[in-house]
Amino acid sequence: MPRPRLTGLGGGLFACAAMMLVAGICWLLFGSSIFVYGLLFLPVAAATALWVRPADLITAPISVPIAFAAGVWPISGGSGGFGGQLMGLVSALSLHAGWLYAGTLVAALIAVVRKAVLIGRRRLPRRGVAQ
Repeated sequence: MPRPRLTGLGGGLFACAAMMLVAGICWLLFGSSIFVYGLLFLPVAAATALWVRPADLITAPISVPIAFAAGVWPISGGSGGFGGQLMGLVSALSLHAGWLYAGTLVAALIAVVRKAVLIGRRRLPRRGVAQ
């Protein structure tokens, strides 16, 4: 598996681009199924949290919900002008908030575990030198 190191902004851009691609795939192949979109959101959230630099770990749980909202807009099912599109987006976000929370939780858990591992690695050599 590749080990890219994305900055905080790069992680957010990656997540947004990936979710727009996922939305396009859902629109073309699955008839704008938000269930499929939410299901594919989970691996994107995990990849974002795994590929962000250690210094920018806090940005992963922040950028994935933004990417979810950016990607759900094309498949939200709004009609009419700007107001209809906005209502479709708000409705999709409120009705499928479980996927949003699950992906954010995945990103947050991965970020916390990665940070704990980094802190553990920093403390390990100090203990060996002191003994």
